[in-house]
Parts: sequence; C-alpha cells; structure tokens
Amino acid sequence: MKIAFLVTCFPCLSETFILNQITGLIDRGHEVDIYAYERSNDPKIHEDVEKYNLLNRTIYYGESEKNIPVSRIVRLVKGFELLIANYKKNPRAFIRSMNIIRYKKKAANLKLLYMIVPFVGRGDYDVIQCHFGPNGNRGVILKDLGVFTGKIITVFHGYDITQYIHNNGRDAYKYLFDKGDFFLPISQRWKNELISLGCRKEKIMVHRMGIDVEKYNDFHRNKKGDDKLKIITIARFVEKKGIRYGVEAVGQVVKEHPEIEYRIIGDGPLRDEIESVIDQLKLREKIKLLGWKSEAEILKYMNDSDILLLSSVTSNDGDQEGIPVVLMEAMAMGLPVVSTFHSGIPELVQDGISGFLAPERDVSGLAKKLRHCIEHPELWPSILKEAHNTIIQNYNIDDLNDRLVMIYQQLLDSHRDRFVSD
Repeated sequence: MKIAFLVTCFPCLSETFILNQITGLIDRGHEVDIYAYERSNDPKIHEDVEKYNLLNRTIYYGESEKNIPVSRIVRLVKGFELLIANYKKNPRAFIRSMNIIRYKKKAANLKLLYMIVPFVGRGDYDVIQCHFGPNGNRGVILKDLGVFTGKIITVFHGYDITQYIHNNGRDAYKYLFDKGDFFLPISQRWKNELISLGCRKEKIMVHRMGIDVEKYNDFHRNKKGDDKLKIITIARFVEKKGIRYGVEAVGQVVKEHPEIEYRIIGDGPLRDEIESVIDQLKLREKIKLLGWKSEAEILKYMNDSDILLLSSVTSNDGDQEGIPVVLMEAMAMGLPVVSTFHSGIPELVQDGISGFLAPERDVSGLAKKLRHCIEHPELWPSILKEAHNTIIQNYNIDDLNDRLVMIYQQLLDSHRDRFVSD
C-alpha cells in the first residue's frame, strides 16, 4: 500500500507513537510519505529518524501557508505565479481551489491555492492517515479538491478533542465526520466523545498507540543499595502534564522519606514556574531538573529509578492527554507508576492493580498514593506483573501495527462488516 501521514510537526520527540506507526508500516513493506506542517524544534531527534532516512520522506508544507502575503495585490500576483508554475501538475485541483461558490472565503482569499501547492504532483495514495483532528479537516479538504485520492483515516489523541473543541465549537469536525472514511480514537473515552459530537458509531474504532515491547525485555531492574529512593518524571513543562502537583506531592512525602531523589526530564514554557515552586518548598537538594535527554539516556534514567510519577491534569483551556506513552514504557520496564484519573489513563492503569492513581490536582491524594507505593514494596511484584501483562496484551506496537494494516485493507476492500472489534 501507498500511505501518506499528515501530521503537524516532524520529527517530534514527544510523538514517538506516530514514529512507531511509520516505521512499522515501512518494515511491513508499505510505501510511506510524511506531510508535516512544520519542523519540530525538539533539541533531540529519535534514532529511527536517521535509521529509516525519514527526513527524505518528509514534505514540509506549512511555509506555503505561513507566507501568504497580507497585501491582497501581492497575494494575487504571487498566487498567479504559483498557478502558472504548478497548474499542469493538477489542473483540476487548482480550478477547484478557486471555486468561491463551494469554498467561499477560503477560495476568495486564495488560501486554498497556496495550501495545495506543496501537495500537487505527489501522486495518489491508498490511505491518508491524519494524526489529530485538525489534520483530518485538512485531509478531507485536500481530497475534495482533488489533490489526491485515498481513504481518509483520522486518529484522535487528546488536545484535538478537548482544547480544539473548546476553542472552535462542537461543530469543528462536522465536515470531517461527513467526508472522512474512518476514525481511530486512541481510547474508549475519545470514542464516546466522538459519538457525542455527532460522528457515526460505525465509522469509529478504538486503536491504541503502543510501544516496542522487545526494547524493554533486556532491562533487569534491581535496587542499587545506595539508600536513595529515586522518583522520575518525563514530560514537557506544560499545564496538562501537572508537573507542579508532582513537585508539591513529593514535597509532602519527603518529610517522612528524606531518602527521596526526584528527577524530572523535560523542558518547556512552564520551567520558570516549576523552578519557583521548587524554591518555595526548599526542595533544590531533592529535585533535579535534567532538561531534554536522548531516548537512550531516558531509558538509563528510568532503569535507575524506583517509581515513575506522572500527575496529568486537564488544563484551564480544556486540553487533555491521550494515554501517555511514558506510562506504557515504565510498565513494560518493570517500574511502578503513580499517576492520575485523567483522560484515558485509567484504561491503561488500574488503581491498586497495575499502578496507583489519584484525582487530578489533588496534591494530598497524590502524596498518599506515592507514600503507599513507597511503604508497601511487598505489593510491587503483583502490580508489576499485572502492568507488564497489560502492555503485552494491549499496547504491543507490533500487534497494533498488524491490526492497523488489517484495518487499512478491510477499509479498502469495503468489507466493513469484517472489521476486527474494539
């Protein structure tokens, strides 16, 4: 099959779940192109980007839209030049892009003409996999314009069905739900939300993100005997990651367990705020902000830790997580996890069975779960076994990529009644 991935940025270190799908499809012999709106500004690049030479498969299309001239006269002149230079690649698409009756303002201001230039002449696809709802919106417009053919499949993750809806209204995906071929929310929670927004149930199937389980089989975690209890968080410093609540919870627990060392890997716009909280609580000696690390470095830090803490919350603008991959990685590695009842996390972590969960923004509740985990190591063997089994059974990327190919093929064959069940 020939497959296009329509994504927002690439390569994005925090979106390894997309990278795992791309490389998995390539490994299975499929041809993959990547259309990214912009380059990621991540200081680190995943090793698979180079291994699979993915930058040579990537087309960055955002510059064309970003550089639309403000002046209408200049926009018309430059638009005419683009039209002359590219018209023969796909006359039908360019003619449609100027259909004011159908596309109204987007056609009148030449936005569609500028948008399609990076895509025309690239060929057709069997499947256009759009990660995040706004890219699905873009995908169905491009298909409707005749830029390419193929089944439009949209994956919903988190912000696209929370913050995006909050900002754009509940009809934000009306056209996508009508014209899109299939929808793959990453959790049952998001499936239910899609239905509530008006998407037809028969066009939806939960398809989870996953990890390369084999990568974690060689980790044999043993207590190092250095008397330190090491807690780790790996996250971007943004509101929905709830890092400040983790810091405050550790601040409560460290009073009873002074042997704690808390390391936070990541960076982002809220770093100054987190540092301020650490200083207010006088925790500089206990909490280390390590910045961004490579994947290999992150795995070493995780292997040298005792508990993974991820205190995710719903941000003030409604933004939510999907199901954080770092929780899957920790569970596969044999690292106890403490997290929150947030978004799809309870579908991955069962409180008291495969990990520990506290309510969002409940610092005392989070501290209580941390304290319980620390003070009852006899619970760890059964919890870690259950956690590992959960990952093997439901979040193994090899199994999930095989399933994804099956979904593609069945959709292309139009035998929707034979789809595998959720």
